[in-house]
Amino acid sequence: MKNKKLTPYTMWIFLVLMFAPTLAVAQQDVIDEVIWVVGDDAILRSDVEKQIMQMKYEKVDMDGDPYCVVPEQLAIRKLFLHQAKLDSIEANEGVITMQVEQRVNEIIAQIGSEEKLLEYYGKSLKQIKEDLREQAREQSLVQQVQQKLIGDQKISPSQVRKAFSKIDSLDIPIIPAKVEVQILTQEPRIALSEVEAIKLRLRGFKERIETGDATFSMLAMLYSDDVESAKQGGELGFMGKGQLVKPFADEAFSLTDPKKVSRIIESEFGFHIIQLIAKRGDKVNVRHILIKPKPQLEDQNKAITRLDSIMSFVREGKIKFEDAILNYSDDKNTRMSAGIMVNPQDGTTQFEYQHLPSEISRLAYDMEVGDFSKPFIMTDQTGKKVCAVIKVKAKIAQHKANLETDYQLLKVFVQNRQNAETINNWVKNKQKETYIKINPEWQNCKFQYEGWVKK
Repeated sequence: MKNKKLTPYTMWIFLVLMFAPTLAVAQQDVIDEVIWVVGDDAILRSDVEKQIMQMKYEKVDMDGDPYCVVPEQLAIRKLFLHQAKLDSIEANEGVITMQVEQRVNEIIAQIGSEEKLLEYYGKSLKQIKEDLREQAREQSLVQQVQQKLIGDQKISPSQVRKAFSKIDSLDIPIIPAKVEVQILTQEPRIALSEVEAIKLRLRGFKERIETGDATFSMLAMLYSDDVESAKQGGELGFMGKGQLVKPFADEAFSLTDPKKVSRIIESEFGFHIIQLIAKRGDKVNVRHILIKPKPQLEDQNKAITRLDSIMSFVREGKIKFEDAILNYSDDKNTRMSAGIMVNPQDGTTQFEYQHLPSEISRLAYDMEVGDFSKPFIMTDQTGKKVCAVIKVKAKIAQHKANLETDYQLLKVFVQNRQNAETINNWVKNKQKETYIKINPEWQNCKFQYEGWVKK
């Protein structure tokens, strides 16, 4: 992973990110002292040491001495939190609770188990959650103050053009090579014997759990095809109904007895059994064991043969590729949109090659616009093996951003610069009206903002 540089234009964004709940880093005891005072709040040496160790863990590389940059960022945070008090801004505790639960689940996934989490922090789960809750609450307040300052500032096309004309050519963003792809897929038909074998296996798991011969968690860790949840014994964490696929959600929310195991449920991911852990309002926490059907080589070959037959009609002009997708593709996410793949990162139809599934990326890179690939095997977003054909709809070469082809990107670029300027001006003004005292040993720094040391 490459180190990430902080520039003046990303400092205000970093301010939010650096205070997001993150994996704690073991740290040595240090002799504590007050090094800054901002308004009524103190910044301790231990606060700085903890943040520096965390940033080293995350490989964030700062321009400048971390013992200057970090306390300044902590001081800026204090300014935002003070403003939140003045404006009577409050965090949404329901959202905070959800964020904390999600974060705890993420950390457990990184560490491996809840027991390791408790050992790592040296605290109870309740204490860990309280720490994360405070961090998430403060992050929310900072974000709300920043959003209030920025408001709904809109920039017109003329403002974008004017701002773009003033950007140094070296600062104009480089747009990497991108591609637009259409896809037609066929799922290998799973043999009935394979489905029956999976159901028999899951029924065996259910019987072992309900007779006490094994725990759900143990079997999930050993046998579930959902790799991430398997690390937590199949536990998914608290989720709303809309966060789960429908057949799974319907069953999960119908469960009432944590000692019982659900019937076998089929979803687009495969076959599941589910166990209730707890319900909280409109959310539920369950464990599950997923077994994915695995097509045989013969099934895959039959799917490729079907694709070959479909594509022969396309190449002979008997049917358009778009109509073939509408009539025959098994990919429900692209079937109704002429097979055009959508980039989940930005919602556009353009992909950098590394953001495509690897099987598609390798083929598309060497294809020309309008070319069709041969049928190939790939893993789709649900983890299933499917057979596919792609067509390259368009290619965009790497280039410097320009108003003709990259207006929307440049609009965001200019808007972000304008937002950063608004935030920076606010900080400078806030410094002037806030009591600030810095330990002399911590003043010999080249700060981003000059107003910290009163003259």
